[in-house]
Amino acid sequence: MIRGATVADLAAIARVAEATGQRGEWTGADPAYIGHLLRHGRVAVATDDDRTVGFGATRVIAGRAGTVSMLCDLFVDPAQHGRGHGRALLAELWPDPSTPRLTFSSQHPHALPLYTSVGLDAWWPLLYLTGDIRGVRPPAGWTVEPASPDVVGTVEAGWTGLDRAADHHAWSRRPNGRSLVAALGGRPRAAGTAAGEGAGFGLVHLALDPSLPDAQAADSVLAVLAALDSTDGRARVCLPAPHPAVRPLLAAGWRPVDLDVYMATHVDLLDARRSVPSPALA
Repeated sequence: MIRGATVADLAAIARVAEATGQRGEWTGADPAYIGHLLRHGRVAVATDDDRTVGFGATRVIAGRAGTVSMLCDLFVDPAQHGRGHGRALLAELWPDPSTPRLTFSSQHPHALPLYTSVGLDAWWPLLYLTGDIRGVRPPAGWTVEPASPDVVGTVEAGWTGLDRAADHHAWSRRPNGRSLVAALGGRPRAAGTAAGEGAGFGLVHLALDPSLPDAQAADSVLAVLAALDSTDGRARVCLPAPHPAVRPLLAAGWRPVDLDVYMATHVDLLDARRSVPSPALA
């Protein structure tokens, strides 16, 4: 059976998440993360004999041509694989096949076939890049200043038309969370939030002024990364492989440690040369 989740399901969702290898902060095992999705997205659970065996979640985000439904999570207890729970969860979360939809698929062998079967195509890899922020040279003319999540949400909404202040508030409440605005010539050109603990610390989400040319789009990411302060001097950022910031980061010694696959009903729901997304919430 598939039904909508409530706060009473947090512990059961965490058990499923842990069974699939998700542990720690800002995963399905973290009640703060699932609680945020319950408040601002949609979460469903699959049950078998009243036992929770899977969960999924969606969140409405801004795409290049309007709002998009993003699949944030879809996990089934490995002992229950092959019984149709994942497909049933997708049918509940994405009932209308005409809705623009996207997700960042893991490399699990069941994931890509399932998503293609419901109309998504695989377009490009999302690279999990990590490196030494001390090796990132701050580009000339850029300033990066702390800002409130509300300010960051307002700046981003001016570019996308969708208020994501609630997401920035949630990210900023994570360990080492901080929201910031990057400006060029005194004008805001990028705004986002960094957060995370240990090896997971880094730039969670950065919105860029869509009018920026490629060189300045790359510089905005470099400016923000150079301004971060981590305990060991290292950070993480997730970038589409075609993003103009990838090349200078690789040249600075940053390396991909993992990747997801961007899957969507249309390739241009996200701009691969401007998006700096959270794998969970874009």
